[in-house]
Formats: sequence, C-alpha cells, structure tokens
Amino acid sequence: MKPDLVKRLTKSLPATLGLKSSSSLAKVTTGTEILSIAPNVSLQKARSWDEGQESGHIWNPGVCSEEHVPTYMENIDKFKAKGIDTVICVSINDPYVMNEWAEKLQCKDAIEFYGDFDGSFHKSLKLVTNLSNVLLGTRSERWSAYVVDGVIKDLNVEEDPSVVTVSAAQTILEQI
Repeated sequence: MKPDLVKRLTKSLPATLGLKSSSSLAKVTTGTEILSIAPNVSLQKARSWDEGQESGHIWNPGVCSEEHVPTYMENIDKFKAKGIDTVICVSINDPYVMNEWAEKLQCKDAIEFYGDFDGSFHKSLKLVTNLSNVLLGTRSERWSAYVVDGVIKDLNVEEDPSVVTVSAAQTILEQI
C-alpha cells in the first residue's frame, strides 16, 4: 500500500465520518438513577487475557499476537525482497492500543499498525464480526490482503476467527 493511500485513509476521520460534538446529546443529571438509563449494559473490569481466560470469558486468546502478526514479523525480509514497501496491521481499536500492541510485539519498526477506532473502515469492507459472546464486541474478521496502489489484488478471509490459515504471511507471499 502506498504511503499516499495510507494518508488518505487516515486524513480527517472525524469530518469524513460525520462525527458530531457530544455536547448536542442529553447528559445525565444529578438525581438520575444511573441503572435506569442503561439497564441492559454491563461493564467489564479491565483484565489481562490470562485473567479473562481463567474467568471463562475468552476463548483461544492471543491468536493475533501469538500466531497472526508473528507470521508477518518472521517474513518481513521476504516481503521486502519481493518489493513490498509496507506491511500494515489494521484492527478495530484505538491508535493508542495499537501503538502499545506494536511495542509489546517489538515489531513497530517492521510493521505499521493502524487503529480503526469505530470499525468504520472494516464495516465499509464488510469485514466485521460480532464477538460479544466472548466480551469483544464488534471486531474485524481475521483477514489479509495483497494491495497494489490501493487496489486489492488478493483477499484472504478466515472462516474461523480463532485460527490463522489463509490469512497468514505465507499465503500473501505466494500471491505476490
């Protein structure tokens, strides 16, 4: 993917998405029974993947970090040898989490990470899945694409989000 395409994708997101100021929304006031406003909402205490697994709320944790992204990290030199300018990881998450994730995986210099903070990019591509049953909400499907000058040449979408087969780096390397 060329740098100018990345710039176009990330330029002026709030205006492009039609985001409005939160000041136009009604706010809760003193005396309001908070649970009456959000009766079917449950908040989840922040916890690690390991704690989530112990509680039985997360299945097959770490696929992205332990299986998917590493296939690209391990093959970055092969991508460069084939003339690939940029390997990008995009996920439905905020850019701050994406930065921490890249740093944790120690691949920030090899792979560019982008946050699709509200899922609009993935929704536009019809590559979203609902993982609310495991407390993850709307997430990106597990996929990879070989993109040349902004045009998808090959698209690989996993049928099962808990595995890495067709979306692994080796598939893309064979498609280049």
